[in-house]
Amino acid sequence: MASRRGAGSSEASRSSELEKMSVDQLRALKEQTDLEVNLLHESLNNIRTASTRLDAAFAALHDLSLRPQGKQMLVPLTASLYVAGRLDDANKVLVDVGTGYFVEKTMAEGKDYCDRKIKLLKSNYDQLVEVATRKKIIAEEAAAALLEKRKQMAAAPAT
Repeated sequence: MASRRGAGSSEASRSSELEKMSVDQLRALKEQTDLEVNLLHESLNNIRTASTRLDAAFAALHDLSLRPQGKQMLVPLTASLYVAGRLDDANKVLVDVGTGYFVEKTMAEGKDYCDRKIKLLKSNYDQLVEVATRKKIIAEEAAAALLEKRKQMAAAPAT
């Protein structure tokens, strides 16, 4: 319950800070937070894409581990280019660790690497969702405060 009170008091202080801002400051805050939310959503999409690729790599490792040694197969060089090959040792795989570096690992180590990366991406995804949600709330509060200020400014000359 203490965290709810803390969150409520921070919302109240943010609301009072928004009331003190000028129209230009509110507009700038809203534009900035909207931009940040868009960038966070782009990052979330990138994490989803990377996670999907790692899931596919994990499945490919599992499939490879089930094939017998000496089995003929097609080896992907790119997403659309495959060459014929023969499985020499299914227990050794090359793992792309980034920026063009590959490390030879055992099948178990390769699966563990993929599993750890998937968990890391899931953790990062969850954290980014939290941040994006908070930023979206701030943008909505700034928009509401901006609308209220504009209403006050429109009503002030009339009275």
